[in-house]
Amino acid sequence: MMFGFDPLYILILVVTMAVSGLVSFMVKSRFKAGQEVRIASGLTGQQVAAALIREAGLADVQIVEHDGFLSDHYNPLTKTLALSHDVYHGKNASAAGVAAHEAGHAIQHAENYFPMWVRSAIVPVANIGSSIGPLLVIVGIVLGAASGWGHMIAVLGVYLFGAATVFTVVTVPVEFDASSRAKDQLIRLRITQPGEEQDAVASVLTAAGLTYVAAAVSSIAMLLYWAMRAGLLGGKSDD
Repeated sequence: MMFGFDPLYILILVVTMAVSGLVSFMVKSRFKAGQEVRIASGLTGQQVAAALIREAGLADVQIVEHDGFLSDHYNPLTKTLALSHDVYHGKNASAAGVAAHEAGHAIQHAENYFPMWVRSAIVPVANIGSSIGPLLVIVGIVLGAASGWGHMIAVLGVYLFGAATVFTVVTVPVEFDASSRAKDQLIRLRITQPGEEQDAVASVLTAAGLTYVAAAVSSIAMLLYWAMRAGLLGGKSDD
């Protein structure tokens, strides 16, 4: 520890923030580049999503416009596919790719895609673990994590944060599978054409997928740190 701060914690924080920032910049730049590639089919993002959902026979999925930049998401509880303004109205490769990706999540949900099911099942504990887990580790350290109640509290904090980490790890295959479905369906339904259009779609979706990889790596690094601080990996828990 140095002046109340752990240099290792600061290092992990700075590195993960830098990687996340770089990936976020990549996503935005590739999305804007993809907006310059108009698709020959002339379909809007809303129409693309509707075509994929209709092809999958999902009559109960609703497509709505949603505020925010790249705020697109699928809500399995309400079976609502929310597309941002640029995607909902866009007639370009970026809009088509993102809309198809979100439709891919709706199809995953309908097919009970196992990783998506696991992710949904651990959402409650993951939400608690991401915020409460580190706090419990710190409380345990203060109480003396080397033995007794302090150790139990610290270990509980690590386990809770571990659930949040599992969530980020499981999210990776869910997102890449949705992107794979999207690219295949766009070609199969002739919504996008091989070449520039499909290359732009792939570029946007790959960059978007990397954000989840970065989040998972960051969470794993922090989990290892908290486990070390709790004394589970040989680190000191009472300094």
